[in-house]
Amino acid sequence: MSSTGPEGRGVIVTGGGSGIGRAAALEFAGEGAKVLIADVDEDGATQVVKTIAYAGGVARAVVGDLGDPRVVDRIVSTAVETFGGVDVLVHNSGVLDRLSAVADTDEDEWERVVRNNLTALFLLTRAALPRMMAAGRGSIVFTASEAALRGSAAGAARTAAEHGVVGPTKSLAVMYRGHGIRTNAIAPGPTDSGIQPEACTKAHGPRVIGPCIGLAAKVAAAEEHAAAVVFLASDAASNINGAVLPVDHGWSAV
Repeated sequence: MSSTGPEGRGVIVTGGGSGIGRAAALEFAGEGAKVLIADVDEDGATQVVKTIAYAGGVARAVVGDLGDPRVVDRIVSTAVETFGGVDVLVHNSGVLDRLSAVADTDEDEWERVVRNNLTALFLLTRAALPRMMAAGRGSIVFTASEAALRGSAAGAARTAAEHGVVGPTKSLAVMYRGHGIRTNAIAPGPTDSGIQPEACTKAHGPRVIGPCIGLAAKVAAAEEHAAAVVFLASDAASNINGAVLPVDHGWSAV
């Protein structure tokens, strides 16, 4: 994780019970970091903690809705009490939309996606920042999406939310670099996560963007994205701040 080693560093990974979050949590732990798994899925989070503990690592789980400020405060306070601080924050949790175009997006879909993909990011980052500022260092990595880079990788709600992740990434980089805090993001392309959008293939949105999504040349393993997350959090990336890194096998270059 770093040129001096990750031993003793406290890492929060949201959405750590599955997919990219799980892969990142396991890689951080494998390099000696202490990891807090935050997820709404209790079984998934607990299983990752057990896997890390079985390998001799240190991990804790906090289960709850990241859109709830009380859950967010519990995540940060647990990391501080258990690990002594928050050195790395990886906000990875999020949900898919139904690939709906604007005219077909109802309020429930919009609110669900924005709350989970953007509001939760704001709440958790706001809660963790004072701890990092007090320590004079920290690394934040967001998992955005290819939808943060183009208008043809998701529906209206997720496209808006993921573009919204780019803004805080850059704002945080400028606002807090003087405090020794770096903020970056990855923009994954298609990932082998077993999760598919609940989309009606006959609806306008899926019909229009389906062929565009088909231009993606590769479905990546979660571990490929996790490697980028761990790199951006590491001292090896010490001069990278405010970057959004596509991890998409060149899809964003098409």
